[in-house]
Amino acid sequence: MAAEGDKMLGGRLGGTTDPVMEMFSASITYDQRLSEVDIRGSMAYAKALEKAGILSKPELEKILSGLEKISEEWSKGAFVVKQSDEDIHTANERRLKELIGDIAGKLHTGRSRNDQVVTDLKLLMKNSLSVISTHLLQLIKTLVERAAKEIDVILPGYTHLQKAQPVRWSQFLLSHAVALTRDSERLGEMKKRMNVLPLGSGALAGNPLEIDRELLRSELDFASISLNSMDAVSERDFVVEFLSVATLLMIHLSKMAEDLILYSTSEFGFLTLSDTYCTGSSLMPQKKNPDSLELIRSKAGRVFGRLAAVVMVLKGLPSTYNKDLQEDKEAVFDVIDTLNAVLQVATGVISTLQINKENMEKALSPEILSSDLALYLVRKGVMISLGQQTRKLETHSLHVSQVVELLPGGLGSNLQMPFRQAHIASRKAVHLAESKGIPINNLSPDDLKTISPLFGSDVSQVFNVANSVEQYRAMGGTAKSSVTAQIEQLRELLKKLKEQA
Repeated sequence: MAAEGDKMLGGRLGGTTDPVMEMFSASITYDQRLSEVDIRGSMAYAKALEKAGILSKPELEKILSGLEKISEEWSKGAFVVKQSDEDIHTANERRLKELIGDIAGKLHTGRSRNDQVVTDLKLLMKNSLSVISTHLLQLIKTLVERAAKEIDVILPGYTHLQKAQPVRWSQFLLSHAVALTRDSERLGEMKKRMNVLPLGSGALAGNPLEIDRELLRSELDFASISLNSMDAVSERDFVVEFLSVATLLMIHLSKMAEDLILYSTSEFGFLTLSDTYCTGSSLMPQKKNPDSLELIRSKAGRVFGRLAAVVMVLKGLPSTYNKDLQEDKEAVFDVIDTLNAVLQVATGVISTLQINKENMEKALSPEILSSDLALYLVRKGVMISLGQQTRKLETHSLHVSQVVELLPGGLGSNLQMPFRQAHIASRKAVHLAESKGIPINNLSPDDLKTISPLFGSDVSQVFNVANSVEQYRAMGGTAKSSVTAQIEQLRELLKKLKEQA
């Protein structure tokens, strides 16, 4: 073990450090992932030092050449990490000194690991967010295009996990796509907010060498420069925001996974998952387990756990940099990897599953049209009232279109049925069918007339699933025209989101 005095950044400390403490404090085992962005930041800073007169042109060229050599070693897996390398910053600087000598010591002039590490993390996250956004947009596109292809498939919609109303399968797919577009927008928004350069803030007080931070911003492709050095070195809002956005994204994916798990069970039988995304049982040969979806569902808890941990670290910290902030990197790396894997698996599941249209149709029992029966009574009452109003006002100069305005308190309004009453009548029909032990659509007109005189022979038209879904033509509804409009709007939104990714 190296003595503290021999360490790259040992400072005033003398003697040796407890080996357990060295392991406890070191981050090199996981922050090697920052190697390339750390080198990129060092190259930019070296150029700024040369402009400030700290480095000569030959010294700059020597440092840049050495950094390029180190980058090549990392990319080839040839870089050798030593026990004295506490973190990626000291590892790269130690190697630079081995390659070019004491000139390497000039690179850290006016710079601190405090502004260095937050710069590295932002650089890595900027790249990673672009990759995540690409995978997310591909998933959304897969959902949208599948919805367009299978737009005529109808299945029961559920509330409280009870059959509620018939909906299009495409409406179900688009419900998840729409939620994911909000996640995509949030990723784009947070990427803009984090695009602020911290480098040049030093340890906390700023940089004393008149470093050109505009040069650093341009070299590292940041949109703006941090306003306050004390805030810049400790600010981890972008970490919390990323983990928050990731958590909400995973909640949406977990919800979708749960739906698909249920629909793939033999009890539902609405869809069959590809073997590619399932596993068998070590004991029960007949089993086909939806492990891909179950793992997606579980990863939501993992991501939220990372968010909770970082928030708890930050909530009690005093101003500027504290070693506690070392906890941010593992959380960020883990969530980046989790999202990339989950999004690709989810896209694979959606693109390869097979729907069982016959089972969906069989599940469309007449009882889920009970709300349609109530709407039938409301409409029937309005039609009868309108007819009476028209006949009684034929001798007047009023146009038929004006009759509707008189309906609430005009002639014949006693035949109209408010929806609340229609709902009660429909409920009575449900109970009557249950007491007779028959489906609701097998009740005779005479049976129904005992509930309301508004029921006529045309009531049989209510029990048509295709007609039912087509009545929901308002924007956002499950009618074919509405779903088609949703698909087109999502396609346009995807184009915009792709430009922002």
